[in-house]
Amino acid sequence: MKLYEYMGKELFDRYGIPIPRGKVVDNAEEAAVAADEIGDVVIKSQVLTGKRGKAGGISFASTAEEAKVEAERILQMEVSGFHVDKLLVEEKIEIEQEIYLALTVDGASRCPVILASLDGGMDIEEVPEERMVRWAVDVTAGVQPYVVREICRRLGVSGDLQKDFIKLLPKLYRLFREMDAELAEINPLALTPKGLIAADAKVTIDDDALYRHPELPNIKEKTDLELKAEELDIAYVELDGEIAVMANGAGITMATLDMVQHYGGTPANFLDFGGGADIEKTAQALELLLGTNPKVLLINIFGGITRCDVVAEGFAQVKEKKGIDLPVSFRLVGTNEAEGVEILKKVGIEAFTTMDEAVKHAVDLLKAKGE
Repeated sequence: MKLYEYMGKELFDRYGIPIPRGKVVDNAEEAAVAADEIGDVVIKSQVLTGKRGKAGGISFASTAEEAKVEAERILQMEVSGFHVDKLLVEEKIEIEQEIYLALTVDGASRCPVILASLDGGMDIEEVPEERMVRWAVDVTAGVQPYVVREICRRLGVSGDLQKDFIKLLPKLYRLFREMDAELAEINPLALTPKGLIAADAKVTIDDDALYRHPELPNIKEKTDLELKAEELDIAYVELDGEIAVMANGAGITMATLDMVQHYGGTPANFLDFGGGADIEKTAQALELLLGTNPKVLLINIFGGITRCDVVAEGFAQVKEKKGIDLPVSFRLVGTNEAEGVEILKKVGIEAFTTMDEAVKHAVDLLKAKGE
């Protein structure tokens, strides 16, 4: 379960990790009051996704009036499909350097691992491997001072900054262990004239350990469309591409997404409507996808329990009812394949027999649309 930034910072504060002064608000008037109390502020959208700054979900203000205007703007936004309901208004800090620091679980070595880099800030995933220090933690010993000193040596950090690291890193590790976290990330960990301050917080708690933390809220980290899909018992994850993907089975859906990217396209979603779907569920899945306004629709069906003629009939009904006017690439093979192909022909759709052909055709349709 992902925690909102302000919740992560509340945990940081509880464990003695320095954070900026701030206040959580849910309207522009409260943001103005907070800015009046704090001074120069940064106004940050509270959504369970990254890239907020690039999306315009983070802004600065020097006066209460500026804070009110920016808060009104951000509260009307959606960031990666998430509507902004809350804001964190906090003091603008003087950052001399941005550092990346995180604890997560390494599945290969089956132990916590510390990640640290002096190249913090946005696009941390673009940092070269040689600029990232990785340290597997021996859980029987924990994060001892010698561990922090060695990490600092590899980073090229010494003096007062090393002393700050020796104070801060064991606290982050204690939070990570005691809260059953899968991730405790500070990006950026800001070096300021007052020392290290956690300018951001990303904390993810292991779902299977939530019973040990009744004080934590139950957070649904899903967009409106994902919640609607959940009600329909459809496995759906919203992505940011242009080709809407529908398939029957998690494995085939993931393979379809990989192949879309292989051919130079971008998937708009993951949608697995399961095996044995009837006409109604097929139609519901299609209508859900059409509501995302994709540029191309890609349907990949390998009929086993799912019958090809049922999927084709569901598509035909939606096409007749909704008047699907976007390019469609259809792969249909398996149980009652011949009947399904005939149904699709009647509504002007030619079906491919291989996934490779269908995906390549979908990407070609997307490219043709952009020309």
